[in-house]
Amino acid sequence: MRVTEYLEKQGVEYEVKKHRSTFTAQQMAAEEHVPGMAVAKPVVVKADKKFYMCVLPACCKIDFDVLKEQIGARQIELADEKEMARIFSDCALGAEPPFGNLYQLETIMDQSLEDDDEIVFQGGTHEQAIRISIEDYRRLVRPRVLAFGYHTTG
Repeated sequence: MRVTEYLEKQGVEYEVKKHRSTFTAQQMAAEEHVPGMAVAKPVVVKADKKFYMCVLPACCKIDFDVLKEQIGARQIELADEKEMARIFSDCALGAEPPFGNLYQLETIMDQSLEDDDEIVFQGGTHEQAIRISIEDYRRLVRPRVLAFGYHTTG
């Protein structure tokens, strides 16, 4: 199901903007003229053979040691492209929306997104940005909130 269909079905207000093709969350932030901290970037990890969607700001990376400890995993790694293509068959690779619940994935959100009024994210293509309130996002996705990201420089 496309994320916009889901948002409409749930009665959520959202804004869709078209932009030039972007292939990273930071590029999308620049194209949309929003700070990287306001762009929700999904990263899928495999922890002890179970997939999780981790959502964090575009300008942040996952501290894998911290995340592993917080979810109680022995081993953790990024999902590979083949696994991503299988899980997100309705999306362009690298343009997945941060809605793990639509793909039977537990969603873990970095606490740094908690205080934002709204988030911007890719809607399944490299040319589309969707903006919704963080309140609606949290209500729909019900992510587990943990502190696992760190801000990158440059």
